[in-house]
Amino acid sequence: MSTHDDDRERLAALVAELAVVHGTVTLSSGLQADYYVDLRRATLEHRAAPLIGRLLLALTADWDYQAVGGLTLGADPVADAMLHAAAARRAVRPETPPLDAFVVRKSTKEHGMQRLIEGPDITGCRVLVVEDTSTTGSSVLTAVRAARGAGATVVGVATVVDRDTGAREAIEAEGVPYRALLGLADLGLGG
Repeated sequence: MSTHDDDRERLAALVAELAVVHGTVTLSSGLQADYYVDLRRATLEHRAAPLIGRLLLALTADWDYQAVGGLTLGADPVADAMLHAAAARRAVRPETPPLDAFVVRKSTKEHGMQRLIEGPDITGCRVLVVEDTSTTGSSVLTAVRAARGAGATVVGVATVVDRDTGAREAIEAEGVPYRALLGLADLGLGG
């Protein structure tokens, strides 16, 4: 088994342990579920975050992008994990291209610079849009549209966990390639 496969198995175990909460919940989509995947319990955890960064870089290695980000709050730690993993890779292999991160606000800031997208300017950049958990794809599509509106080219969407409840279909219908690192079966939730 490769290091990549070992890391993926470790991440799946950590997500199942840290982030899966059993009990009836209403999802942001309005759908009911018998469990909730609270991924921030993993994306902000010291063992899981580095794995997420490395694994998502590997999952999207064939896509050419200069920045990574998405809709706040779920995408923020995912983008940061990738930013730090890319910086660690550059420390060993300086020829590796740099990777910036950006944050898409839920609404334009009312004061200061009144920005919808925070971080380095993504105008003219090729970007990857990320999120922690995909259900319907609505949140990530908000970020895709904001990035496009800012003049970026969205090369794809990547998520840590796909609930397999329509996100892939909605994102691909928007003309954007989609990849997920883990599915429900990886977390022992069927699927």
